[in-house]
Amino acid sequence: MEEKERKEFEQMVAFAYERLPQWIKAKMKNVAITVEDLVDTETVEEMGLDSHMDLLGLYRGVPQTERTVGAGFELPDTIVLYRLPILDEADVSGKPASEVVFETLWHEIAHHFGLTEEDVERREEEEFGG
Repeated sequence: MEEKERKEFEQMVAFAYERLPQWIKAKMKNVAITVEDLVDTETVEEMGLDSHMDLLGLYRGVPQTERTVGAGFELPDTIVLYRLPILDEADVSGKPASEVVFETLWHEIAHHFGLTEEDVERREEEEFGG
């Protein structure tokens, strides 16, 4: 059953990506989007989180606004969506899980484009109502 649930979640992520405007997808370069059940303990400690359930997604990489033209080969940036916290957030908020996936993906992609946490939160308030 777990494998089926994971595949269904991955399909939600793929659908969320397809919902993004084409101009955003066209500008995303060298980004891997992955799914994990929970954030790892090292990241929980590094970020000062209270729980493994406190993080819905995470962007790691060099935002496009900080990249240099002369940089050599670089590993892909990563966006990780955390399945269990997203499903929990959907239950708590009453939103469909697919919407929480979309909003989380949008949030992490915004970081890829160089928006700070404050910028992202302001835009989410405008776009999604908080």
